[in-house]
Formats: sequence, structure tokens, C-alpha cells
Amino acid sequence: MITVSKDGHGQFNTVQAALDSIPENNSTEIEIYIKKGIYKEKLSILKPFVTFIGEDAKQTIITYDDYAKKTFPTGETYRTFNSYTIFIEANNFTAKNITFENSAGVGEVVGQAVAVYVEGDKAKFKNCRFLANQDTLFTGPLPQRPIEGNNFGGPMDGKERIVGRQYYDECYIEGDIDFIFGSATAVFNKCEIFSKDRNCDINGYITAASTVEGKEFGYVFIDCSLNSNAKANSVYLGRPWRDYAKTAFINCYMGEHIKKEGWHSWNKPNAERESSYVEYNSYGPGASNETRISWSHILTDEEAKKYTISNVLCGNYNWNLDL
Repeated sequence: MITVSKDGHGQFNTVQAALDSIPENNSTEIEIYIKKGIYKEKLSILKPFVTFIGEDAKQTIITYDDYAKKTFPTGETYRTFNSYTIFIEANNFTAKNITFENSAGVGEVVGQAVAVYVEGDKAKFKNCRFLANQDTLFTGPLPQRPIEGNNFGGPMDGKERIVGRQYYDECYIEGDIDFIFGSATAVFNKCEIFSKDRNCDINGYITAASTVEGKEFGYVFIDCSLNSNAKANSVYLGRPWRDYAKTAFINCYMGEHIKKEGWHSWNKPNAERESSYVEYNSYGPGASNETRISWSHILTDEEAKKYTISNVLCGNYNWNLDL
């Protein structure tokens, strides 16, 4: 195990230095133990089989403050996909007991500001915290093409898309607009999803999926708690970043901030026909089977059976989900 400590009681005092010490062709599990402290670092995980273990989830903090409206020395803007605090391209990355933060500020001022950009397959997070405002967590890959312009920018622009699987267990994720977004198949199990108050009539959208066409699952939230400090009936469960978006909430508590209609089409008629927005056994003041939009669906007992962690993430594949 490699130890990182701000006080000098480890092999390294920065996380990046610990990452740099791992061989390029690494094929064995490498654990990096990160002691309590605030580590202001912009990180890229390019080597597989790396595990971060924080000493304390609330006191082991990896943070940075890049943002979409920031400019490079050339004058070009960072845009969304260069704004990340940590970028994970490698497969088999695991993190436990760590806070990942983008501290740039609110979207109205700085634009999108991503805390974590996950591209690789078999990424697992246990008892981690994801803190930002607009676009907190990007679950890659990028869509096939941008809606406007010729490119997305960022570290994966023009590269092969990795349609990976991601698992978030007992994590805390906060933000406001589209703060969980992307194309991966991802399960959020027993997580707290916190929508931040923007003091607006529409305070935000929890998800903005861009599920790859033909994939059976996109986002699946199981036994999660949806909370907020925003006013009642002001936050949507999600909207489709791309037409084939898939999002499911299974056995989730929904606070009063959730909009009674549940979902927004992003003014995309085709998405209303092609997307899959489903719920099963939602409860709490924001749950309302009778008032959800007509193109969403309340699952039957039989339909809900396929939405298990192992079926969504593993299917016929072999992946150890133990954390």
C-alpha cells in the first residue's frame, strides 16, 4: 500500500506523486491510502487497478476549481469536459471514503464545473462524496456527436468511446442542474442525492442521461434518498441529454422538492417516444404515480424484477462488486 499524507508521514505528500510511482503497464491491484487533508490537485487516472482509500470521507478531500467558462492562455474556453477535478480513463478504478469536489462555484457564474469524469469500465465508489453545482458527475462516454459545433473538447474528444459500467454504493452526490449525466450504465445503491437550492422556480434536474442506443440499462437508482433544501415541486428527476436516455428509480425516497410530473422532455418530441423513464415503489412527499408525465412509466412488480444490481451491471459478465 502507498500512503499519501499532507504532514509528511507517508511516501508522498500529493496524490499525483503516488500515481506517478505506479508502473505504466500495471496489472495488479495498487492501493493508495490517502490520509485526512485537503488535496488541491487536478488528477488523471490512466493506469488500471488503482484503489483510493481515504482515511475519512468528510476529511479526505480532493478538490480543484476549473470551470467551463475559464480560458486557456490561447483564449479558448475550457468548456465542460476540461473542467473536471479528477478524470478516470483506466478500467478497474475503486475509491472509498473520499470527497471529490469542484469548488469553482455556481453555474450561473462559471458554467459547468465537473467534480468527477468517469470513462473507464468497472469503476466502483463506496462511501464517497461528490460535491459541485452544475454537472457534478459525468459518467462517460461522450455521446456520438455534439448537438452544436464539431467537438466536445476534453480528454476523450475524438477517441474511442468506452461504454463502461459504474457502481456507486452508499455515496453522497450533490448539485443542481443535470448533476448526474452521461452515457454509462450506472447503479446508485443506497445513495443520498441532494439537489441544491438555486432559489428558482425550476431549481434543477437530477439526471441528464445520454444512454447508448440499444443498451438495456442507463441509470438505475436503488434504495436511494432524494433530498434538497430547495422549495417544494421545483426539481425534475431527469431530462434526456440524448433521445435514448434511460433512468430508473427503484424503491427510492423522494422529498417534496421533486416535481409532480417527475420528468422533463427537454423539448425533444423524439425523446418522449424513445427514452425510458421508469419508477417502482417511490415513496415520500415527492412520489406521485398519478401525476407523472404520460410518457414515463410506473413499473409492475414483474417488470421491476430485472432492476437488480447484479443484473444491471453484470448480466453475463464476471465482475466482483464487493467493496
